[in-house]
Amino acid sequence: MRFIIINILILISFSLFSQKENKYIRSGNDYYEEENYKEAEVDYMKALEKSPESYKGQYNLGGALYKQENYEDASKLYNNLAGRDVSDKEKADAFYNLGNSMVKAQKYPESIEFYKNALRLNPGDMDAKYNLEYAKRMLQQQQEQEQNQDKDKDKEDKDDQKKDQDKKDQKEQKDQDQKEQKQEQDQQQEKEQPGEKQQQPQPQQISKQDAERMLEALKNDENKTLEKINLQKMQQGKAKKVEKDW
Repeated sequence: MRFIIINILILISFSLFSQKENKYIRSGNDYYEEENYKEAEVDYMKALEKSPESYKGQYNLGGALYKQENYEDASKLYNNLAGRDVSDKEKADAFYNLGNSMVKAQKYPESIEFYKNALRLNPGDMDAKYNLEYAKRMLQQQQEQEQNQDKDKDKEDKDDQKKDQDKKDQKEQKDQDQKEQKQEQDQQQEKEQPGEKQQQPQPQQISKQDAERMLEALKNDENKTLEKINLQKMQQGKAKKVEKDW
């Protein structure tokens, strides 16, 4: 009799908790329909306080978090539900929502696997089939974008290397120009220092006619000199007294 009473009390308590759980779930669903997802989250949390293992409470809470773009926490809830001992339909729904969360997070390889799991459990789910193809297309676009980004990065790296090389070449050329300029200045200073032997001027070339005139002038000067010398001799000879020969 005692055990019967205990069982009855347990059933009554469970019924009361179940009623409170359902109350909060219904309230949360109303908020969800009104797109008031934050209030829906609050009521679903209250339902789980009454019944932590409630599939409906966890599933609907995941939906409210998903609508608030909290994909990480939503994924944790759906992943937990997919591992529970529930019906194939309920597991398929959990995998489907996991796939949706991964798509929103742009984790397309993971989303593809979750959609495939959902279709294994529920092959007739057309939404899962459509979303699977969508995730595949998005993955392809993502890979193409990454390839293009890699190409752009390679081009930028090459451009940067070319710019660096150009700067290096310009600096080397500038240094070389400065070195040559300094050498020229040093050489010029050495030439201009006093006491240093200056370069002798090159003799000017004269024409043939000028040369002949100069030779003729030299001959004339020479004849005049000879005449002068002879004259002097003659004068000296004339002035000399002849001694008598007694």
